[in-house]
This record gives sequence, C-alpha cells and structure tokens, in this order.
Amino acid sequence: MTDSKTGRKTDKRGGKKEPQKIDFRSPRYYTNRELSWIKFNERVLSEARDKTLPLFERVKMLGITASNLDEFFMVRVASLKDMVNVEYTKKDIAGLTAAQQLAELNGVTHDFVNLQYSTYNRSILPLLKQNGITVVTHHEDLVPEQAEYVDRYFEEHVYPVLTPMAVDSSRPFPLVRNKSLNIGALVYPKDAAHSLRNRSGGKAKEEKENNNDSDKPEFALVQVPDVLPRIIRIPATDDNYTVILLEELIERNIERLFLNYNIVCAHPFRIMRNADLTIDEDEAEDLLKEIERQLKRRQWGEVIRLDVEESMDRNLLRLLRDEFQVDDAETYYINGPLDLTFLSKVASLPGFENLKIKGWTPQAPKYMNPEENIFEQIRNGDILLQHPYESFEPVVNFIRTAARDKDVLAIKMTLYRVSGNSPIIAALAYAAENGKQVSVLVELKARFDEEHNINWAKTLEKAGCHVIYGLVGLKTHSKIALVVRREAEGIRRYVHLGTGNYNDTTAKFYTDMGLFTCSEPIGEDATAVFNMLSGYSEPVTWNKLSLAPLWLKDRFIYLIGREAENARHGREARIVAKMNSVCDPDIIEALYKASAAGVKIDLIVRGICCLKVGIPGVSENITVRSIVGFFLEHSRIFWFYNEGNDEFYMGSADWMPRNLDRRVEIMFPVEREELKEDLRHFLQVELDDNTKAHMLQPNGDYIKIDKRGKKPLNSQKFFCREAKDNANKRKDVISERVFIPEKAPKENDNESSTL
Repeated sequence: MTDSKTGRKTDKRGGKKEPQKIDFRSPRYYTNRELSWIKFNERVLSEARDKTLPLFERVKMLGITASNLDEFFMVRVASLKDMVNVEYTKKDIAGLTAAQQLAELNGVTHDFVNLQYSTYNRSILPLLKQNGITVVTHHEDLVPEQAEYVDRYFEEHVYPVLTPMAVDSSRPFPLVRNKSLNIGALVYPKDAAHSLRNRSGGKAKEEKENNNDSDKPEFALVQVPDVLPRIIRIPATDDNYTVILLEELIERNIERLFLNYNIVCAHPFRIMRNADLTIDEDEAEDLLKEIERQLKRRQWGEVIRLDVEESMDRNLLRLLRDEFQVDDAETYYINGPLDLTFLSKVASLPGFENLKIKGWTPQAPKYMNPEENIFEQIRNGDILLQHPYESFEPVVNFIRTAARDKDVLAIKMTLYRVSGNSPIIAALAYAAENGKQVSVLVELKARFDEEHNINWAKTLEKAGCHVIYGLVGLKTHSKIALVVRREAEGIRRYVHLGTGNYNDTTAKFYTDMGLFTCSEPIGEDATAVFNMLSGYSEPVTWNKLSLAPLWLKDRFIYLIGREAENARHGREARIVAKMNSVCDPDIIEALYKASAAGVKIDLIVRGICCLKVGIPGVSENITVRSIVGFFLEHSRIFWFYNEGNDEFYMGSADWMPRNLDRRVEIMFPVEREELKEDLRHFLQVELDDNTKAHMLQPNGDYIKIDKRGKKPLNSQKFFCREAKDNANKRKDVISERVFIPEKAPKENDNESSTL
C-alpha cells in the first residue's frame, strides 16, 4: 500500500517502509510549454472580460491578446510546424511530440479566438456604444450623410495610395506580406458573357460546390495600407464618437479600383508567416549582413495561419487556401474585424478620461536625489531602483553623466532592446565622439528587434564606438553597464545591473528592478564579463556574479538544493522566486525534490509555467501565482531563506532552457540590508495580492483569489502609492545611508559568499 499524502509505502498494519522512489521527470508531472502559454493569454483575456475595470483598460487588454497570439504563431507554432516537416519525433517534458502539440493547440487556439470575438461583439462593442463610441461594423449600415463623407474621404486620402493587383497568366500571385490586412476579390470583365447570378458562394463554413474551370472568375487583391490610420472618424447620427475601419471603407469603394470589372465578392483576409530566423552563425562571414539578408526572407516564410471573414465566399476561400497551402485547421473564421490589435488605438482615443485608468508618473527613487552627483550617491551605498514605480531617468542620467564627465575613461554596455529615440544611444555616441572608450554589445538576434538593432549598431559604429554583435550561437540577454572612472583614490568602477532592457519607453510600463553599485568585487566581475564578450578572456572564478550558460543553472540548483538539505535536517526552509517563465526541466526537478523534502516554495510567474502544483509527495509545498495588471510584470527576483541568513538575487534570466543554456545572462546578489528588506517587502506584497493574482490549481487552471471578507490588495496600486510616499520623504532616507564594504571573499561555483 502507498500513503497518498506522503508517497511512502506501508504494510497492511500501517507500519512505514522505505519511501517510494519518485520519478520527478515523469511527463505526468509537467505541463506542455505551449499550452501553458495559452493559459497565460487566457489570463490577459480575463482582464478584458473583467467588468470591474474601466472600459478602455478592457479594450487595451483585448488588443494585447491579439498581438500576443500573433507572435505566438509566428514563432512557437511555426517552430512546431518545422519540427513536423522534418519528422522530428522527440517528445517534450510533458510527453508530447510536435505533431501532438500542434493537434492540441489547434483546438485551444480556435476556442481562444472564438472567445476573443465573443468578448468583442457581445461585451466591448455594446459598452463602447453605451459610452459614446460607435464602431461601424458594416459599411452597408452607413446613412447617406456618412456614406457621402466616407466616399469623399476615400477619393481624397485613400484611393491615391492603393494599388489594385490582378492575377492572370502575365501577372503572378503577388507577395502577401506577413500580418498585412488585404482584401481579396473575385471579378469578371464587364464585357464577359458570363452570368453573374449566383456567383457568390455563400458562407465559408458551408460545403463547397463543384465549379466549372471555364467559368472561373479572376482573382484580384488590394492591400490595406498600414501607412494610413486604420480608425477613421466619420459624422455621427447622434452624439456618439463614430468611427469606421479602413478596410470597410476600401471594401465599400472597391469597384472604383476595378473599373472594367464586375465585383462578385470582396472580403478581407490576413495571413501569418513563419517569422523565426534561421542563421548559421558559424558560416556567416558578417553576422550583421547575414541577419539583414534573413530579415528580407521573413516576408516569404511559410504561411502557418489564414484569417478570413466568417462569411467569405467559399470559392474565394478555396483559392486562398490553395495558394497559401493551408488546411482547415490553419484557417480561422472570424466573426468581426480581422486583427484586433487596432483596439490599442481605440483605447488611446482623446478624451473619455472616465473610461481610462489614470496614467502613472514614475516617482523619484527612494534612495536618490536628482540634484546630487550620481557617482557620489553610488559611493555612499548600493542603490535599488524599482521601475516603473520609480523613474528610469537615473539610469539614463548615469550614462549621460559618464559621457560628459572628464574623469570617466570608459563606458561599456549590453543592449538588447532600446527605444526608437533612445537617449542612451545618443549619450554613448556623444561619449565616443569626445574620446572616451565606448564598447557596446548590441544583440542583433533580439527577435523582432533585429532591424532596429542593426540601425543602432551602425549609428554607434559611425560615432566611434566599438560595437560587438554578440557571441556565436548565443544571445546576450544580460543587462549590465560599466563606467570606469579616474578618482583621487585610483580607478573606480561603477556598475548598473538590471532585470529589464535599457529602454526608456518600456521602463514606463514594465515592472523591473535595477541596482547601482561600486562594489569592487562586482566591478571586477563586470570587467571580466565585457572581456569575455569582446574577446577570449574567461575568468577561472567569479566574485559575485553568476553567468549563463556555463554557471548560472548550477548555481540555482545548488541554492535550491541547499534549502532542501536544510528541510531534511528539520530546519525552516523557504524559496520565493519571481520571474516570467518556468519551464527548465532541471530546475523543476530540483524544485520538486525540495518540495518533497519540505521546503515551502512560492513562485510568482507571469507567463509560462510547466510545473504542476498539488501533486502528493511531489509539489504539495509549491504555490504558483500569476499577476496580470496595468503594468507588465517583468522583474526576476530570487529569495532563499538560508537558515535565516536570507540571500536575495536579481537577474536577467527566467528559469527556461533558452535563458540558462543558450543565452548570456547575469544574476547578481543584493547585499545591503535595507535593500534586502525592500525586496522581502516587495515579494510579500505580491504574495498578498488578492486582486490581480491568479492561482495555479492542481488541474492546470488559474483562478482569481477569493477575497471575500478580506481587504482588497492590488500590488501594483500599492507600489504606486508607496513610491509617492517615498518620494515625499526622500531627503530623510538619503541621510541614513549605510556604507557597503568594498571587498568581499570570493566564491567558487558551489559555495555562497556573505559579507
């Protein structure tokens, strides 16, 4: 017999025998990564369906689910299709082959899209109208005054931009660009003898009828230009703010584009292509040029999804599916406007302040004074930054000040994603032009930012910076900046380490952490990091930093194992970890073993989580919660109890194979006691969140916490209020800083060092 709670074998009299050996790698203990991601997007969709939220926040969330799903198809679904095409049959950690994953995803993604449009049609549209915003869903519904305005707008603003494209023996099927919105039409020459009666094939979901090839209509296409606004305001029949979508306006006037033809039918459609780049870095002579070449090929990637109107003519549908080589499972029949990402524009319409969440202005950091010299402040003690509750401006100011400071000798940074008009790029270029040594690693392989980063790399090179394009076979995802300064006491190194990108735009709505320090051990490690990235120098040991792909996973497993060992000896043991995703099988196995040993483990995971909770003898001591709110949760924080000698770490890596095995990542300790207390407090507030937190259940579902009888706690609102309070008393806090010792004992790969 086996005790279901303990997993131990017992005899018939209840006597305990040896513990039953548990296979912690059993597929039944894991959730498929892709299906877990769908669960995450469902949590975002649940925000769009939350009636307690302001309407425009719900509209924005629905638009986010659409952009999320687009990227998921272009990368993850595309990758699975590639595996199926090459007959790759290896199973994932949940025991599914690529073909089985695609089959399961087919069902859940179709259900998800149906729920998106049910939310849009049954909830969002009626509520918009109730609140003074009318979206014209069919151009046939326009009243004469509106129709006249729309036709005039088409003539003056849209018609000159459009390029109608016919397909015949001399004009091949045109390139349909990834994610572009298009209108496909079936047309007949006006002088043709064909009868136009009954040419329309009815709804796309109906059965197809046989069609005589000699009676075939011609196909024509119009791309909906993305250089024009998709939402167009038109005269209202009441007091409402009335808009129509650009594709409806074009469809209404499509006969103007084919003057010598009769239009049988016209319907919008949209395709999704495989957008994952395949780069042989070993064979590429110039990585920048190779990525530029591959980016052009992205528009020709295999079509993996076709979106069509639910009412599309079945003959037109057949033609599109044949051309793009998609089957019914890859075709999505849409009851509403294709591509809901336009909703972000609706959510930002001017006015309607009563329908929006009040905007947040990041506050002055708790431990900083903008009027003091930033280097002096860092010398006074390590500084913790909490974005976007606190401003990202000190990070920008750190680089700007270094660029202008006559005593700064060198600036070194890693850049993964930066904003379109980046002040950090400008400061780095200024520093190089003024004779400072500037070395920048620009990661060209940052997905969907490749072209953007290529342009920045060229700009920095022209300014005289030494630009590195990353390491062969690895993405450099670490967030680190090093400033080398000449001072009276000698050379001093100032370091910024972060959990997020050096992007001043996303720093306003991504929750991330940053640390300023001039600790000598970390400064030495930072120098070693850049020497490793720029050349062939790799240190034998590290003082404080842990790097992937060589050491970081082992470090995490050691820290988790230490808590497990403490629990086995009857000591209190606890782990709290916050990140974006958990799907590395080695890490999950270590967590399962720690849970089985009695370690209390609380995980705060925004997105993918392949770990299961509540498994007897395996994960009974593990909780997983996901916070989805106004800001995008993005920080990575790790708290290990360590017999009461709490250790806190932050870093750029999630617990994913790509982060731990295929990227350059950095984890760094937080050692100043005040800052450790801040992180302890931060994590505890998120654990207490009962408004935006979704709890993972043993069956794999996520449910909102029941807060009946409890005081509501929204962690993001709490931190906003707290940041305001801290900013008001900032001067008092600054006067109480504690100096951090410069030197600390070194650690090896298996042992921790403490001050």
